[in-house]
Amino acid sequence: MSRFVTFGEIMLRLTPPEHEVLFQTNRLVATFGGAEANVAVSLANYGENVSYVTAAPANPVGDAMIKEVRSFGICTDHILRKGERLGIYFTETGAAMRPSKVVYDREGSSIAAVQPGDFDWDRILDGATWFHTTGITPSLAEGTAAVALEAVKACRAKGITVSCDLNYRKKLWKWGKSAKEVMTEFAKYVDVTIANEEDCQKCLGIELDVDVTSGALDTAKYKVLAEKVMAAYPNMKYLAVSLRESVSADWNGWSAVLTDSKGNFYTSKKYEIRDIVDRIGGGDSFGSGLIWGLNNLKTPQDALEFSVAASALKHTVYGDFNRVSKEDVLTLMGGDASGRVQR
Repeated sequence: MSRFVTFGEIMLRLTPPEHEVLFQTNRLVATFGGAEANVAVSLANYGENVSYVTAAPANPVGDAMIKEVRSFGICTDHILRKGERLGIYFTETGAAMRPSKVVYDREGSSIAAVQPGDFDWDRILDGATWFHTTGITPSLAEGTAAVALEAVKACRAKGITVSCDLNYRKKLWKWGKSAKEVMTEFAKYVDVTIANEEDCQKCLGIELDVDVTSGALDTAKYKVLAEKVMAAYPNMKYLAVSLRESVSADWNGWSAVLTDSKGNFYTSKKYEIRDIVDRIGGGDSFGSGLIWGLNNLKTPQDALEFSVAASALKHTVYGDFNRVSKEDVLTLMGGDASGRVQR
């Protein structure tokens, strides 16, 4: 039986209602979210056995977070109660030509204080078949970078598949080393890499000549990018690259490509997502869909189509978490995008 483990920071998310800008109102909607937690929630919703690993303060905010994560059926036994605060981020939902915005308040968060040896990876990974993290985790602090590397090295020793969404965040890499310095070493232990063109450039130093603001992306260029990445990292089994064509904050074209270690290049169906409810967490829903598909579907093409359909649905769900079932995703993947009432 498969068992999935994800590791990274979860934060308190504060968002003004509807499409209001920050502090236009005196009300903020409080939810929780974070890349690896988002992946854990999706996998649990698809019926998988999932453990989520992080650090959180031993206070009511940390308690509420654990209660929320546990409500999805996720194992929280390995969450370390340490530090003084849960990170916070404020988000403002864009509309038309006004983009969505994110403001971080995560300095000094509990997970940023972790050090090698804080987590018993031998025990945490016992019976695990898949481990997932992102490039956000090493970006937070020197300690989190060391702990993430400690985890993937333990996975390599145990033969556990490792996936990583590179998730480059310019605002976070401030502790001394660059993303490229850290992630080029980290990537040597990754079997399945999830990225976009900026991630590959900033984290791996592999360039792609493409204008992501043009509204249309040339998949042939991404084939060249994939070939470069796979050549540089022969340990990788798959590289998935999401392709977002942003017409406006409310209207995105959404598709992806997948390359395997045999040189096969797969292209997904493209979705025109209009009237977007919430695009935050869209990449995480893509990653979790790919992980589930590679473990449960017959072909890499099927896995790619599942991941893109899952992410398309996430754009219709408020909050970081993708609260859809695998049946919902399979229905859309099968071609039913009518949105008709199901009775």
